[in-house]
Amino acid sequence: MLVERIESKWIDSFLETIDLCKVTKNETAIILSESQSRAVNVHLAELALSRLGVQFYHVKVPTPPTQDLPIIRSSGACLALDTQPKATNALCEVDFIIDLTVEGLMHAKQTAQILKSGARILNISNEHPDALERCKPFPELKESVKEAAKQCRQANEMRVLSDAGTDLVVNMQNASTVGVWGWTDRPGTLAHWPGGIVVSFPAKGTTNGRLVFQPGDMNLTFKRYFESAVTFVLEDDYVVSVEGDGVDAKLMRKYLADFGDREAYATSHVGWGLHKGARYEALTMYDKRDCNCTELRAVAGNFLYSTGANEFADRFTQGHFDLPMMGCTISLDGKDVVTNGELVC
Repeated sequence: MLVERIESKWIDSFLETIDLCKVTKNETAIILSESQSRAVNVHLAELALSRLGVQFYHVKVPTPPTQDLPIIRSSGACLALDTQPKATNALCEVDFIIDLTVEGLMHAKQTAQILKSGARILNISNEHPDALERCKPFPELKESVKEAAKQCRQANEMRVLSDAGTDLVVNMQNASTVGVWGWTDRPGTLAHWPGGIVVSFPAKGTTNGRLVFQPGDMNLTFKRYFESAVTFVLEDDYVVSVEGDGVDAKLMRKYLADFGDREAYATSHVGWGLHKGARYEALTMYDKRDCNCTELRAVAGNFLYSTGANEFADRFTQGHFDLPMMGCTISLDGKDVVTNGELVC
């Protein structure tokens, strides 16, 4: 287990990332955390903003009570603001928010209101700062992600193939594509660190085919690599069958079923990783308490398939899987952007 104490190099990482957000001394910032947030990251954010001379204050809310649901991990749908309207109002009155909630505000109910106010949000994932340091954003990454997002927005179809039998087709018309490079410098936008991914949220009824997960692919919700084969059969966005005899399939079937919510089986987003500093083997190097697994989403060349909330298709649910797959070929309108798990450019 890594020690969580302040290191000068970690302050520098927070300084560099926050500085990319172009926060000025004339702006006001909030650090948003909850009672179970990783304390060292809260302290590092405070020190970085102080060194930059930015006016800030800290809004800390209680972590919500445990619900009578399956255990929620890495959903991007923080519930900590659900009973905190005054805290939400405060977030709408500032220029810049450092989001250090446990699950993050990406899919929280209040995020649209906050962004509409003009505030910009930097979600710093609940990772150990050692991982954040290795996955610092850098200016060149922005150009790679922007180009990938442009390609997705111009495409009519995404197809994903693998030697293991994956064959997924996504109609990209009317999909909403988001590129995340790890910082945000525009009002009304949200970014997360680690960044370096492009994801598209397909419109209703546009995702069909088969996904065949192999040993070595990743289940980030469970914080483990697949050890046995699992097949998802998808029809009109929904996983209609989870096939496999190993423990991975058994765990996934039970977890999804226990939500009692059809939307937990729906497609959330599809995309791929572009951060060449993100390490595939990272999940073997940390205790589970030391990682939130967002680094693995950004591993260059992985195909990221996710189930759960898709606000662009009017679907909301607590159920969520992030499932990066290695060795896939991803094409847009017949042109490869990833070939056998390797970035084309």
